[in-house]
Amino acid sequence: MTVPRWTPPSEITKREAFLLKRLERTKKLFRFLREHRLDLFDAAFQDELASMYRDTDEGKEAVPPAQLAMAILMQAYTATSDAEAIENTVVDARWRMVLGTLGPDEEEPPFSQGTLQRFRQRMIAHDMDRRLLERTVELAKKTPGFDYKKLPKSVRLAVDSRPLTGAGKVEDTFNLLGHAARQLLSCAAAIAGLEPSDVAAKVDAPALVASSTKRGLDVDWNDSAQKAGAIKKLVEQIDRLESWVRQELGDAAERPPLCEQLATLAQLREQDLEPDPGGGGPRIRDGVASDRRISVEDPEMRHGRKSKSQTIKGYKTHLGADLDTNLIVACAVTPANKPEAEALPAILDDLARHRDRNTIGSLHVDRGYVASTAVRELCDAGVPIVSKPWRGQTGHLFGKSDFKLHLGHRTITCPAGHTERIELGTTTSFPAATCDACPMRAKCTAAARGRGRSVTIAADELLQKNLRSAIATPAGREGLRARVGIEHRLAHHARKQGTRARYLGIRGNVFDSRRHAANLNLEQLQLAEAA
Repeated sequence: MTVPRWTPPSEITKREAFLLKRLERTKKLFRFLREHRLDLFDAAFQDELASMYRDTDEGKEAVPPAQLAMAILMQAYTATSDAEAIENTVVDARWRMVLGTLGPDEEEPPFSQGTLQRFRQRMIAHDMDRRLLERTVELAKKTPGFDYKKLPKSVRLAVDSRPLTGAGKVEDTFNLLGHAARQLLSCAAAIAGLEPSDVAAKVDAPALVASSTKRGLDVDWNDSAQKAGAIKKLVEQIDRLESWVRQELGDAAERPPLCEQLATLAQLREQDLEPDPGGGGPRIRDGVASDRRISVEDPEMRHGRKSKSQTIKGYKTHLGADLDTNLIVACAVTPANKPEAEALPAILDDLARHRDRNTIGSLHVDRGYVASTAVRELCDAGVPIVSKPWRGQTGHLFGKSDFKLHLGHRTITCPAGHTERIELGTTTSFPAATCDACPMRAKCTAAARGRGRSVTIAADELLQKNLRSAIATPAGREGLRARVGIEHRLAHHARKQGTRARYLGIRGNVFDSRRHAANLNLEQLQLAEAA
């Protein structure tokens, strides 16, 4: 299959000039995209997009990949569904102008909804959404207001995160198990050529064909005894269904999709149930399993926290921004229960793939990222780390900053002058006898007599010591304030993308995050051009 090149005319028609004039105050990105579409999608980038296709690929429509990529950007900008995006290619003159299809007469859509969906999946499979974000950064070289010759050769990288509510439905144990069992029932019935109600009748599982799982179990949910019996009743019905599937469908139960649905049920049972000590079957687990799955529809969603008061049901979006250009250079998405430190390697890897200014001059992060091994590696390489330090909660008592740490000698000296050896990543305790006799004890510890003061020594204690020293100076506090740039980028990204995920799974939401970040970069270039 020959991949067509997108070659819209560069000359602005009278109709386009009228539209561009109308776009000087609102929806200004359409104007920028029309004026710079062939700068963004130059010949080299179009060749990269074409490389996603093979000569053996066949399709009903031969649509230039660059034109589809432009539609992907406009779809994000206007927050429209796939179906609405296709309609916009016909009824919205701004879309038609940017896509190069604006003519005197109404026309058919330049591509179908299926073509747009397949192109999105192709971009994801080839990581071309990352290249699209990189292209917006590369375009800055050609934009007035971004004089790259005056910029540092390395990047002042700032990284931060925000919550992203998952698109999957969050359910409790009863509904999770019931939802997964109904999926298995429907699929197994279709393979067997039966109705789900017929299979449910065969295995005596009426709760799985009721309008809701809890309604089908029909118990008083305020009665703890009935509730405990309900979970046993539900599991018995699921057991009978699983046995029927394995016995009646044989090898089909070992292949997708049945094997995947059986695995989902096994995962949910393991994480949410435990044997009842009183016997008689399972009960709901006392406590929450680590890495607990919260949605049948999206297996990667997790419960997490952004802070003590803010919970997350889904994911965290992480952005890396260049503080000197205010451009987003990298995006990552992690399950909500993962610490920020786990996202940093992906951000750094994306930055390293940029073709220019791909090394870090300084790293500006909040405390959650400091625990990453990547931070320690950068610190060891001499890259300045700018962050608030961790502070112990000691109230009126002496804090760690009141102790003298000598990391070279691996010693710590308390305010009273007593010295102990330390090891990184451990807790050092002063002898109880020493602390009991110390005249400063009341100011140092609230522990009972017979116990000495303990001080936790972090694995990255040298870095923490440097951060504590920096925040104690005006220059250090000024450096911390530089992070406001990434906070603004995060806020704008949330306003554009929204706070709820558009897609199921991490990879689809990374794609969505990158295309919104690309639009933010293009808007930043537009502002620089107008300045």
